[in-house]
Amino acid sequence: MTSLLANPVDAMSLSAQAPLPASAAELAKRGQIHATAQKFEASFITTVFQTMFQDVNTDSAFSGGQGEDMWKGFLAEEMAKSVAKRGGIGISHAVEREMLKMQGLSDAPATPPSTSAASTDSPPANTFAASLPRAGDAPAKKPVLQ
Repeated sequence: MTSLLANPVDAMSLSAQAPLPASAAELAKRGQIHATAQKFEASFITTVFQTMFQDVNTDSAFSGGQGEDMWKGFLAEEMAKSVAKRGGIGISHAVEREMLKMQGLSDAPATPPSTSAASTDSPPANTFAASLPRAGDAPAKKPVLQ
């Protein structure tokens, strides 16, 4: 009969091999951290866009006057939210990773209890830079009104 103590098992090596499923509370916390990091990035991008648009002058014939100046901030904010939602410029990934460390969670994606996910450290492929048109791309076709 073989003794269980004859081959001790290192608990750290077991946890490194097979990730344990995340609890609902951990998944909720990770979701909140992701949303917060994305909002932070959107806030940063809003500031960048507002600074960019600050010196843009429109022709007086097409100017919206004071109303245009008032709505420029809202436009910059919505554009920044859209950019951040599509992958942003990479700030949210770094912020999210640091926030996870502060909460004592690993930066590897958590696996829900019913499924298993492969862990990757690369950001999503749908980043802002990937969404920009490249040289040589055909121009987008405009809809024809009939």
